Amino acid sequence: MSEVSELAEQEFEPNPFGPHHDPVGSDQIKGAEQNPTDQPELVQLLTPEGERVEHPDYAIDLSAEELQALYRDLALVRRIDVEATALQRQGELGIWASLLGQEAAQIGAGRALQPDDMAFPTYREHGVAWCRGIDPMSIIGLFRGVDSGAWDPIETKFNLYTIVIGAQTLHAVGYAMGMQRDGGQGACLAFFGDGATSQGDVNEAFIFAAVFDAPVVFFCQNNQYAISEPIEKQTRIPLYRRASGFGFPGIRVDGNDVLAVLAVTRRAMEAARSGQGPTLIEAYTYRMGAHTTSDDPSRYRLASEMEAWKLKDPNERLKAYLVRSGQADAAFFEAIEAESDELAARIRKATVEMPDPEPASMFDNTYAEITPELAEQRDTFLAYQAGFSDEASHA
Repeated sequence: MSEVSELAEQEFEPNPFGPHHDPVGSDQIKGAEQNPTDQPELVQLLTPEGERVEHPDYAIDLSAEELQALYRDLALVRRIDVEATALQRQGELGIWASLLGQEAAQIGAGRALQPDDMAFPTYREHGVAWCRGIDPMSIIGLFRGVDSGAWDPIETKFNLYTIVIGAQTLHAVGYAMGMQRDGGQGACLAFFGDGATSQGDVNEAFIFAAVFDAPVVFFCQNNQYAISEPIEKQTRIPLYRRASGFGFPGIRVDGNDVLAVLAVTRRAMEAARSGQGPTLIEAYTYRMGAHTTSDDPSRYRLASEMEAWKLKDPNERLKAYLVRSGQADAAFFEAIEAESDELAARIRKATVEMPDPEPASMFDNTYAEITPELAEQRDTFLAYQAGFSDEASHA
């Protein structure tokens, strides 16, 4: 018998996770177990019809004022998104990445953050930015091309947008390991989409986070498409189950249920802060709009699919619950609508009045101290630009 055959007949019981890891769930992260059926468990506290349901491991008790505040977040963030899309169509923005349909995933996660926590977004987390107090015009300016992000990541605890798919997960893990070594009290929340799970950076981030018990939560917004690539062409198992292969818990939550997302993210962040290591949250949602304004989703998905997901609209779901439970009246919703109109008007006015940057400013803030090579490029550019002024004066 060959050595290969002998090895094949041996029974191995490997334990790659060590004594402090459960490969799928943990006592601290309840509800993260792998479902024995083909359908994974999905944490839901609010049905698509707006009916409140309980989950044995994720209880949440919010006052009427807190529920109203969540609805306000959802409504205003959606209005920001709608206005930005319209502005791009009118030629005022270069491009826009819409969050339409993903409001609950972002607001629920964003409101689970505490002051010492740090968020690492992609280029679509406008709702999380809102939760961190960032003015919408700072986001608009980025997509208009007048700056590279006009907020302070340290002050806001919200990193700059990351265009390179999945790169921010490595940044989040590195930052979390630094917090861990500095004795910090916070944790990191790293956002990415379903398509990013196929990137090496994300899987490398999982490895580092697991091995070092980094205080980080990976928040995957599974909106069903990586641009035009459907989820079934990216994975053979639910995405949250991938966490088991890296040695930390994974859980799937109804990404259109703001209450469930808030409860699940709070629990995972608490675990990260208390030294229990990372968690992967898969927020199961749907991208109601295009990937960006340069995309045409009608070329790769059916209208009937989108119509089915409209019945699960996150904003209408919470509104139905508020009305049914008597925790908000018509006057409240009218006030939110009026505030939305005011916000939209401010965004439109500020966008068209936004001054263009000085062309030479692109050389600023590239390095702490400008390098000789960059200084030479700047001087060459300024001389080239000045040439147009000379031509105009002699015309």
